[in-house]
Amino acid sequence: MPRSVNHVASRARRKKILGLTRGYFGARKNVWTVAKNTWEKGLTYAFRDRRNKKREFRALWIQRINAAARIEGMSYSQLMGALHKAGIEINRKVLADLALNNPAAFKAIVDKVK
Repeated sequence: MPRSVNHVASRARRKKILGLTRGYFGARKNVWTVAKNTWEKGLTYAFRDRRNKKREFRALWIQRINAAARIEGMSYSQLMGALHKAGIEINRKVLADLALNNPAAFKAIVDKVK
């Protein structure tokens, strides 16, 4: 008896992944095995980088706060210590945004804790 193979399902599965690798360079977009490996590796990077993104943004916020604090004559650690001691609960994301987009408000916060 001849072997029964579900070509419709297997072709659809391949087509789906080849669609997801559209825009990749060279064989990564149209050779099944290469495309599948590239796509799977991309999922691994995506999983890893969803966590790394949080670290990178926190580091960026700290750099921005430090740069703005030094303009006001303080270091980052001195500013954060003074904020904590003064009981001002403001997170780094908001503080970095103020330092970048509203320097007057940032200066007011620094003057309050000095």
